[in-house]
Amino acid sequence: MVYLKAFAHALLHAFKNLLPIVVVVVFFQLVILQQVPDNTLSMIIGLIIVAFGVALFLQGLELSIFPVGKSLSNQFARKGSVPVLLAFGFAIGFSAVVAEPALIAVAQQAQDISEGRIDALTLRLLVAFSVGMVIALGVFRTIMGYPLHWFMIIGYIVVVVVTWFAPEEIVGLAYDSGGVTTNIVTVPLIAALGIGLASSIRGRNPLMDGFGLVALAVMVPMITVQLYGIFVFSGPDLSADVSMLATGDEDALSGPLRMLLELAEMFRDVLPIILTILFFQYVVLRKGLSNPRKILFGFLLVIIGLYAFVVGLKLGLFPIGTSMAEQLITLEGFVFVYLFAFMIGFATTMAEPALIAIGQQAEQAASGKLDGNVIRMLVAVGVAVGITIGVHRLIVGGSIHYYVIGGYSLVIILTALAPRYIIALAYDLGGVTTSEVTVPLVTALGIGLASHIEGRNVLIDGFGLIAFASIFPIVTVMSYAIVAQWLTTRQENREVET
Repeated sequence: MVYLKAFAHALLHAFKNLLPIVVVVVFFQLVILQQVPDNTLSMIIGLIIVAFGVALFLQGLELSIFPVGKSLSNQFARKGSVPVLLAFGFAIGFSAVVAEPALIAVAQQAQDISEGRIDALTLRLLVAFSVGMVIALGVFRTIMGYPLHWFMIIGYIVVVVVTWFAPEEIVGLAYDSGGVTTNIVTVPLIAALGIGLASSIRGRNPLMDGFGLVALAVMVPMITVQLYGIFVFSGPDLSADVSMLATGDEDALSGPLRMLLELAEMFRDVLPIILTILFFQYVVLRKGLSNPRKILFGFLLVIIGLYAFVVGLKLGLFPIGTSMAEQLITLEGFVFVYLFAFMIGFATTMAEPALIAIGQQAEQAASGKLDGNVIRMLVAVGVAVGITIGVHRLIVGGSIHYYVIGGYSLVIILTALAPRYIIALAYDLGGVTTSEVTVPLVTALGIGLASHIEGRNVLIDGFGLIAFASIFPIVTVMSYAIVAQWLTTRQENREVET
């Protein structure tokens, strides 16, 4: 009975997250386009399956991964062994990202569009390894008390330099891969690890030292995926053989056999998290799980929920993004494309659960310095502006290199000017803006626009919108903090003068 109530709550939560998308899409269909797509019924069914998948997934996380992960984080923080903490940071980062639904969706889209030249599993393993390494680095930074801004400034200088040399086919995908690593699975675990460490080490500030792990997890995959792109696109093109092989496998499987195979793939995706938790619980801590049956049931829900989520994506969210792009492109001018991009960015971000959670944690850690609702509004505006600028780049056909290099150059400048208390939080907020619901829709919108605008290449121009959604919240939050500090200083100077 308790599980059913919790599931009902999670399902309601999932439908609330979908509601802003439904409202925006219905508004555009009925008021602007005044037509209904042919595959409306399958889209609706897909959205319902997505909601059930997300609810099952969240319920499974609450029963298994979250409580065990947080318990392990707290125990290792109290234990204080640096090698064990670094190993745990790497393992949590790697295992959580491998099972990230949004990354699975983006990697699969990249493999399909590149006709197998970019391998989905290789891409995911590369991103997961990057996140594991950088979480270990972030844990080390928190332990030693090094300021985050130097890591971010140097890191993004490297990002900008690598972007200059990377092939244009990989740049948008690389930035999107960085944007989707921190999401429904990773944010709560990584944030709990960072804040738990900062709270347990004397002399550390939870706001300045506890945040920042999410930001690092966004940055480093951008570098590694672009390096992967340099390697892939400088070698021979083996995509024809790969795509023929994939097509043959897909045709050979159907019905229950394919469903079993896909469920087995979901189990493979979640297996690293299970092995990580069991290893550190039984081998390192040498303690048993408090409620193994409940935890096992939670893992089962995670796998089933992940499967339902991916099925729902193919039926609902991907077609909605593609359909909206096709229909909006037929209207005279691109005004409504810009309007849709802005509205979908703002509406989905305001409903983003990870953002609400981070905002609340920041409000508590800041002891009255920050307002969680103001933070959410600033981030939502940043995402809306970012996606709109990304759509503009796609429409006019500009190179993503210049937009991204310009955006992160601005971020580097603001990092040097912003008050220290806001930097780690601002970067983390840039990483939690893209939800498991938003990412597939925005990705499909970009691919749909690139497919229907003459002269655009789907692989080069279709990706990148998520990158813009990650850059501009950092800009809006840091700009707000700089202005707020300037106004406070000015007010204090006036009071001194009088």
